[in-house]
Amino acid sequence: MILILGGSGAYFLDKERFGKVLWKKRIETPFGLSNPVYKIKSLAGFEFLFLSRHGEKDYEVTAPFVNYRANIYAAKECGAERIVAWTGPGSMREEFKPGDYVIPDDLIDFTKKRNYTFFENKGLGFVRQNPVFCPEIRAALKEVLTKMGYDFHPGGTYVCTEGPRLETPAEIRMYRKLGGDLVGMTLVPEVFLAKELEMCYGTVCYVTNYAEGIKPYEFKAGILFEGMLPEEQKKLVDKAVSRFPEIMLSLMEVLYSKDRKCPCKDTMKRYRIKGMIGEDWKAWF
Repeated sequence: MILILGGSGAYFLDKERFGKVLWKKRIETPFGLSNPVYKIKSLAGFEFLFLSRHGEKDYEVTAPFVNYRANIYAAKECGAERIVAWTGPGSMREEFKPGDYVIPDDLIDFTKKRNYTFFENKGLGFVRQNPVFCPEIRAALKEVLTKMGYDFHPGGTYVCTEGPRLETPAEIRMYRKLGGDLVGMTLVPEVFLAKELEMCYGTVCYVTNYAEGIKPYEFKAGILFEGMLPEEQKKLVDKAVSRFPEIMLSLMEVLYSKDRKCPCKDTMKRYRIKGMIGEDWKAWF
C-alpha cells in the first residue's frame, strides 16, 4: 500500500481525479487524531491512500502545528509501506525556477519544537539518515518524470525551517552557504518518523517562488511570493500542481510493480536482533 501525502495545493485538487474514493476517515492514534485519510481506487484498478497535510479546504494548519506523528502512525495503521509526499518550497538557486520539479536527495533540519520521534523516553530511535529519502522512490520519480517529458532536477538539498514565519534574507544567505537549494517547512519530521516505522519515504517538490533575497520582491499587502511572480511563472507553478494526479498515478504503477528491496524496510532491525522489539510494531511504543 502507498500513501500519497499531499502538500501545498492538495486541498484544492478534486480527489476524484485520482480515482474512485472508497472511504474517508480520521484515525485515532496514541498521538492524537490524524488528518482525514482517503482510500482510493484508480481506473487502473490499484488501491492507495491519500492524506492532505495542511487540511481539506485550504491551508488550515501551518507546518509547525501539523500532527505529524498521528499522520504517519495512521498511514502505518492503514497498511502503507511507502509514502510519497509533495511539497512546494522556495528556491535558493536561480537555476531552480518557479514551476520546476525537484527530487531532493538530502536535507538540513532547522526546525526547533517538533516531535521528532515516536520513542520518547525509550532506548530506540538511533536510525541512520543516509540515504535520507528512499532510493527506490527517487528512482521511480526520475523514471516517471522522464517518461512524461517534464523537466526536473534529479537532486537537491532541502532546508526545513520551523515556521510559520518566512525566512529572513540573512537566513537564506546562511542556508545557501551550507549547501541548501530549497527551503520549506514540511518534510521534517515526516521523513524521520517514517523511518522509525520502516516505511519508505520519498518526495517531489515543485518550486513555488524564489526565497527571500534571491530576487528583489517588493512587499505587497495581502499577498505572498506567488502573487508577486510574473504571470508566466505563476502559470507554470499552477501547471506543476495540476499535474500531480497524473504523476502520482503513473508513479504508483511503477512502485506497485516492484517489491521493496531498499534499506527502509530494515531500519529497526538492530533492535529486533537485540530483542528490544518484536514484529508487532504497535508494541514498540
